[in-house]
Amino acid sequence: MDPLSDVLSLLRPKTAISAGLNAGGEWTIRFPAHDGIKFNTVMRGACWVSVEGEAERVRIEAGDCFLLTRGRPFLFATDNPPPPIDSATIYDHATDGIATCNGGGDFFLIGGRFSFEGDHAGLLFGALPAIVHIRDASSQAAVLRWALEQLALELKQGSPGGALMADHLAQIMLLQVLRLWLASGKQSGWLGALADQRLTRALRAMHAEPQRRWTLVELAGLAGMSRTTFAERFRDVVGQTPLDYLASWRMRLAADRLRRSADSVATIGFSVGYESEAAFSTAFRRVMGCTPMQHRRIVSA
Repeated sequence: MDPLSDVLSLLRPKTAISAGLNAGGEWTIRFPAHDGIKFNTVMRGACWVSVEGEAERVRIEAGDCFLLTRGRPFLFATDNPPPPIDSATIYDHATDGIATCNGGGDFFLIGGRFSFEGDHAGLLFGALPAIVHIRDASSQAAVLRWALEQLALELKQGSPGGALMADHLAQIMLLQVLRLWLASGKQSGWLGALADQRLTRALRAMHAEPQRRWTLVELAGLAGMSRTTFAERFRDVVGQTPLDYLASWRMRLAADRLRRSADSVATIGFSVGYESEAAFSTAFRRVMGCTPMQHRRIVSA
C-alpha cells in the first residue's frame, strides 16, 4: 500500500453517526466538544461555521462539505444570528434522524461523526486546519456528498450489512478529503511530504519495508537528492529527521500489533526491524513513553 493507505488502515474508522438539520429563519446553534472528527454537507441554504479558538468563521453554502478536525465546541449560524441555543435542545427531539429548528424549510444539512481506533489520528488530522472546507465546484465534493447521503440511508434503513457499509463509506469520505487537501498546496507536516513526489518515494520505501535497516544515503538516493538536501527538506516538511520518522512509524505498527494480536513482544519487535526484545523495548519506550507490555495492558483494559 501507499503511505496514506497505510495510515488510514491503522485509523480504522469504527463508528459513524449521521444526523440531519432542517432549519428555518434566523438561528444560532451551539454544539459541544466532540470525539473524533465531524463531517457535514449542506444540501440547501447556507450558514456560518465558527470553531472555538479560531479567529475566522467560514461560510458554507449549498453543495459544500466541511470537516471539523479538532473536537472543539463550534457554532452554526445564519447571517443575522439570534442568541445561540444548545444543540441538544433540538437534536434530542430529532425525528427519523432529522433535527428541526424554527420549523425548517430554509436550510438542510447532513452530518456524520467518525471515531478511530488507536492513537494515530493526530498523524493525519494534526496537520489539517480546524475547518477543512470543500467547495461545491470540486469533483471531490460530489463524491463526498454521495457517500454521506448513502451513509445516512444505511443508518436510517438498518439494512443487512449496514455497519460494514458505513465503515467503508467513512473511509471513502476521509480519503477524498485528504486527497483534496493534498492537491490544495496548503498542506504541511506529514501530509506535506505526501505532496512532494521526491519525499513520497522515500516515505513509500520506509512504509513498504519498515524492518529494513534504511540509511540516510539510501533514502536520499530514492528521493533523487543529496544526503544533506534530503535530510533538511524532510525535517523542514515533516518536522522529524527521516530516521526518527522511520522509528516512529515502526512503533505505530508495533503498537497496532500489540493491540490486535497475541504475538510475543520479541516477534513484534523482529517484524519492525529489531533483532532483540531488549532493543525493541528500549526503542518503544523512547517513542511511546511506556514498555510494549505496559502498552498492551493499557489498551486491553
